[in-house]
Amino acid sequence: MGEFALELNDDQKGVRDWIHGFAADVMRPAAAEWDEREEFPWPVVQEAAKIGLYSLDFYAQQFFDPTGLGVPLTLEELFWGDAGLGLAIAGTGLAAISVLTNGTEEQVGTWVPQMYGDATDVKVAAFCSSEPDAGSDVSAMRTRARYDEAADEWVLNGTKTWATNGGIANVHVVVAVVDPDLGPKGHASFIVPPGTRGLSQGQKFKKHGIRASHTAEVVLQDVRVPGYCLLGGKEKLDERLARARERVGKVGGERVANAAMATFEASRPAVGAQAVGIARAAYEVALDYAKTRVQFGRPIIDNQGIAFQLADMRTRIDAARLLVWRASWMATAGKPFTAAEGSMSKLFAGETAKTVTAQAMQILGGNGYTREYPVERMHRDAAIYTIFEGTSEIQRLVIARAVSGVPIR
Repeated sequence: MGEFALELNDDQKGVRDWIHGFAADVMRPAAAEWDEREEFPWPVVQEAAKIGLYSLDFYAQQFFDPTGLGVPLTLEELFWGDAGLGLAIAGTGLAAISVLTNGTEEQVGTWVPQMYGDATDVKVAAFCSSEPDAGSDVSAMRTRARYDEAADEWVLNGTKTWATNGGIANVHVVVAVVDPDLGPKGHASFIVPPGTRGLSQGQKFKKHGIRASHTAEVVLQDVRVPGYCLLGGKEKLDERLARARERVGKVGGERVANAAMATFEASRPAVGAQAVGIARAAYEVALDYAKTRVQFGRPIIDNQGIAFQLADMRTRIDAARLLVWRASWMATAGKPFTAAEGSMSKLFAGETAKTVTAQAMQILGGNGYTREYPVERMHRDAAIYTIFEGTSEIQRLVIARAVSGVPIR
């Protein structure tokens, strides 16, 4: 396990600079076009695949970086380039990580490569968890998975929503209820292979921001998947359900639900890193503008009202990055999130992105409100970071419960 350090090693600096070059040369020139088109940017993802940036090997290397900083460094640079294009490139990662962390070695070897394809035939994957009535309230999930023992198949029925790459994915990972009495502990994840009958794309959402990222409903109607598509396997699931039933009998459902929520902590710093990238991009535009925009015979940065805003923006960005790095290192090192440090990083970084992009628009004045400058798009993109992967309100609830030990509602 790598020791935590604020000084990046040479390999990390090299990867960061390489991704930054791609973000500057490929992503930024294309960002406005794909935002306007509101279509999945296959050509941009193809370019990322050609250089090995969109590949299983690259993301595995970053995921297993012993310092824990490989993933946040990658995501900050991609989302500095553009959030919509960044999510198009990084969106497969959530499905891949769900298989890497919950699947067997055989499942990892079989399905994760199919999520990415290769440079000549790019694929994407989708992680499908949220539902129309079950977003933050995971206990309200209605998608069901029933085991057909005679056929050794699982039958899935339900509707998922807000699925990144939903419907266009080669491989879908679907979370479904196998035992409704156990709440979140009665959930399991399933691989839906390419071309499986009964899976279809529902509504495609037209969004305020991150428009280049494809977001849609996924409808499952009597979707049959082989038994080996249950992540982790049935023996492991049966053991887990048995333990959960015993625990429910002893301590009740509330603590079980809290334990389930804690499993999401490790993924939240990655979302925080995305928000840091957006905030940093907006700050840099505002800083450059303030140095060159002349009003009343001098650059506007000469005014304390502007200079102090920029000081606050930079301070918040650096603080957010440090929270993300700490949580990422803790997750990799196996350190317990006793104070919900993962949620802290996502909460503060998401709020920072929203605040900093708004300040950048204000510094640019009327120009900031137009699409001639990128901060308008950055502000729209930043808005989602206080909503998805757990709203800011949910993050505060998780943190408050962790630090108080009280089941706050």
